[in-house]
Amino acid sequence: MKRRVKLTFPQQLIKEPVIFTMAKKYDVLPNIRRARVTDTVGEMILELEGEEVNLEKGIQALRDQGIEVELIEGDVIE
Repeated sequence: MKRRVKLTFPQQLIKEPVIFTMAKKYDVLPNIRRARVTDTVGEMILELEGEEVNLEKGIQALRDQGIEVELIEGDVIE
C-alpha cells in the first residue's frame, strides 16, 4: 500500500533523522518527492510504501513527535 503525505517539521526536529528512524522501526519505504528545509522550518512531500498497519503506526509516530502530517489524496503532487 502507498500513502502520500505532507510533513511539516518543528524547528527542533529539522536536523533529526526522523524519517530514517520511522522507516526502519516500522518497515516503511519512504520516497521523498519534494523537500524544503531552512533553519526554521522543514516541509516534505513523501510517498510512503508498506503494510497498512505499519503505515498507520509510522504516521502516528511522526505525529507523536510533533510533526504535522497531512494526507494527500490522488496522484497530483504540487
